[in-house]
Amino acid sequence: MLELKDVKKSYGWKRALDGVSLTVAPGEIVGLFGENGAGKTTLMKCALGLLGFGGKVTLDGEPVTRRNIARLSFATCEHSFFPNLPAESHRDFYRAHFPKWRDKRYTALTEFFDLPRHTAAGRLSTGQQNQLEVILALCQGADYILMDEPFAGNDVFNREDFYKVFLGILEPEEAVLISTHLIAEVENFISRAVLIRGGKILGDTRVSDLEDRGETLLGYVKSSYGYRPGRVADALDRLSGEEDGQK
Repeated sequence: MLELKDVKKSYGWKRALDGVSLTVAPGEIVGLFGENGAGKTTLMKCALGLLGFGGKVTLDGEPVTRRNIARLSFATCEHSFFPNLPAESHRDFYRAHFPKWRDKRYTALTEFFDLPRHTAAGRLSTGQQNQLEVILALCQGADYILMDEPFAGNDVFNREDFYKVFLGILEPEEAVLISTHLIAEVENFISRAVLIRGGKILGDTRVSDLEDRGETLLGYVKSSYGYRPGRVADALDRLSGEEDGQK
């Protein structure tokens, strides 16, 4: 189990994470939702040990160190690949450094998405770069796959295909923590939804429980965040009033 306990992180005066506690069990697909600046990316980077933080992060009760870090993989919209190397060279690099590298999965995914294997990663389109990033994370052989806005730059058809392929290739013990703003698209893809706001966990529910209550994931997120449907109309009314006053 991946466990974060009372994790705190500040950037200067700003508290990005304020005592976050969260667990991800083997086989879970967890959606992490929140507005920009809520702390989603910081949470993932703390879990990976990429940032210093207060609190604890453990894997099956053990601290995350060089000894077990390979059990975690990361697909980030900031990209972690080598821009001057093609996909095939990344394959060789990962295969040499990760004993549990899933070579058949890599071949199947690159062929499915028709990803150029011999073009430098930095020369690929934004969508293709994101596909490479996600493919590498999925094929590393990690038990816990963390994804931060992995589908940015991909068209709706590629995203829809990817959800289907993704669910089809995951092994029962593989767990995923995915941060995305595409809430409605992943509703049938995730098993659990975690909401974060202002560096604190705002909600944590199973999607099956929402279905039992006849509630949508998007509706749950809006309700938890106190979204006001009339805010757009109010803003337009104010802007209209300002324009009338200037005439």
